[in-house]
Amino acid sequence: MSRNEALDIELVKRSKDGDTSAFRDLVNAHKDVSLTLASSVLKDTTLAEDAVQTAFIKVFEKLNTFKQDSKFSTWLYRIVINTAYNLLKQQKNHVQMDVLSNLAIETDGKSETKALKEQDQKKYINLALNNIKPDEALILRLFYLYERTIVEIKEITGFSKSKIKVDLHRGRKNMELQLQKILGNEITQLL
Repeated sequence: MSRNEALDIELVKRSKDGDTSAFRDLVNAHKDVSLTLASSVLKDTTLAEDAVQTAFIKVFEKLNTFKQDSKFSTWLYRIVINTAYNLLKQQKNHVQMDVLSNLAIETDGKSETKALKEQDQKKYINLALNNIKPDEALILRLFYLYERTIVEIKEITGFSKSKIKVDLHRGRKNMELQLQKILGNEITQLL
């Protein structure tokens, strides 16, 4: 069990006992990943924020039903993703997320050139992810960015293992196609 998992278990226990500051700590620990996952599905920052807020309310209300059969983060992210998909179904037209406004450079000891290259990579990868199917973008983020296993992704999304593997394969291909469209011959310089 990792340090984060142990901390989650302790915070869940304290939250179940009525400690609201422990629940606040759980929210703070998982809000960024939750927002990224919801954004993968919804492609709109405002809608994703709404979905995450709704999901955390559901988590607070249902925290006593969490039985620790899986990691807390797996349980939470499944609620976030289900909430995002439910919101997506409710929306007739959803607007593409403005990725450029959400990027920030962190230059902690990095050369400015390296930081700019990393910013470009993030920008183009996010643009490509926003132009592929929501399921594929979600699975690529979970697998590569959050290093979740196929089994964990299955628990989080409720998708079958075969769908996850197919979407990983298609997602990689579609991502490459999107990067080719966006960058053309410059793709080799960026990566």
